[in-house]
Amino acid sequence: MKHLLILLLFLPLSPVTTLAQNWPAFRGSNAAGVADGTKPPTTWNAEKSQNILWKTMIPGFSHASPIVWGNRVFLITAISSDPKATFNAKDRGIGLADDSVRHTWRIYALDKTTGRIVWDKTAYEGVPRVNRHVKATQANSTPVTDGRYVVALFGSEGLDCYDVNGKLIWKQDLGVLNPGLWDDPKSSWGHSSSPIIHRDLVIVQADGHKQSFIAAFNLKDGKLAWRVERGEITSWATPTIHTTKTRTELIANGGHYIRGYDPLTGKELWRFSDNDTQVKMQAPLIAHGLIFITGGYPPGRAMYAFRPGAVGDISLKPGQETNDFIAWRSSKGSPYTPTPIVYGDLFYICADNGVLSAYDAKTGSLVYQERLPSSFSASPVAADGKLYLASQDGDVFVVKAGSKFELLATNAMGQPLMATPAISDGMLILRGENTIYAISERKSATASN
Repeated sequence: MKHLLILLLFLPLSPVTTLAQNWPAFRGSNAAGVADGTKPPTTWNAEKSQNILWKTMIPGFSHASPIVWGNRVFLITAISSDPKATFNAKDRGIGLADDSVRHTWRIYALDKTTGRIVWDKTAYEGVPRVNRHVKATQANSTPVTDGRYVVALFGSEGLDCYDVNGKLIWKQDLGVLNPGLWDDPKSSWGHSSSPIIHRDLVIVQADGHKQSFIAAFNLKDGKLAWRVERGEITSWATPTIHTTKTRTELIANGGHYIRGYDPLTGKELWRFSDNDTQVKMQAPLIAHGLIFITGGYPPGRAMYAFRPGAVGDISLKPGQETNDFIAWRSSKGSPYTPTPIVYGDLFYICADNGVLSAYDAKTGSLVYQERLPSSFSASPVAADGKLYLASQDGDVFVVKAGSKFELLATNAMGQPLMATPAISDGMLILRGENTIYAISERKSATASN
């Protein structure tokens, strides 16, 4: 009955909605990144508008991914008053951008069919409360929607909830969110962990120098439901929900510990020491009844596949290589920035330097390792037997899924691709430096705003 009510509430916005059409959060449903049955194209040409359904200019900069529900695409941006503002997609240092000018944070809703801007709202105006890395933006966190509400986290500028027609429902000031270089409390690289929705709760993970917490807010009114202090070092990971027959867990990646929480109360269920791994960015993955955890600095740190149901501290003791809750563990191989993907029986990792590795998801055995000629920040997504990998150089590589590496196509977009793509209803929705593209097998291009 509850699901029927949600559908009826949404009918004025989109008369037909299927699971394949919706991409409601970072990497779609529960960060899985998979949308089989949608049939996005393999090849396109942005310069000649071949298989480009539409493209829409969006002011400002943002590495937040687009999300989709029904016939709407939602996205955020931060617009600097400095006309020379930029970001460096290929930077590998620890430098900070000078953002000491007025910015405008905005949220947009686009028509998925035409790319037309249906509505846009200003969430906040002012000088940013924190700095950002020269590679980042002031709007890094992907919004989330349940078809009724759209929640956007603008970092230190607040957490905002709108209805799908653009009406502001509530705002929350989460304080200064300032993750940066883990051992330099003066550094601030910008928040990027994305909010998630579980039942009627919005859950936010915020690990930084001056704060480290996970909190849940009521979706309808924004009131705090619970908050748990974590005592973590800085991280940028988005949490994930894992549900079994016996319980539901909120899985949170972190530098000190990987942890499981009760998502309705915030009670910690279990923890696993990750030996103070720096720069945690990857969302946990759920597949084949396992919990996959990766990431950290330096690149190539250990990665794990955990069995569910843990209680208490399940950290490895001195001399231990495994325990009852570790299905498999690799002492090296974790990526630095992109979240991996489990597709079919394989676990794929795309490293920042373009090395694509495929592992057996159930055993951790290496299947193949090949290099793509680019570097990556965006995470891979998959549909209908293909992996899509958007690169910092502006190319989208299409790789055939399976135990043998096969590059099917390289599609140039002409601008850096830092945001993870969305997939919906036969479209691959890409966010470039200043343009949103809908890639589709349709023959003609339509709108360009």
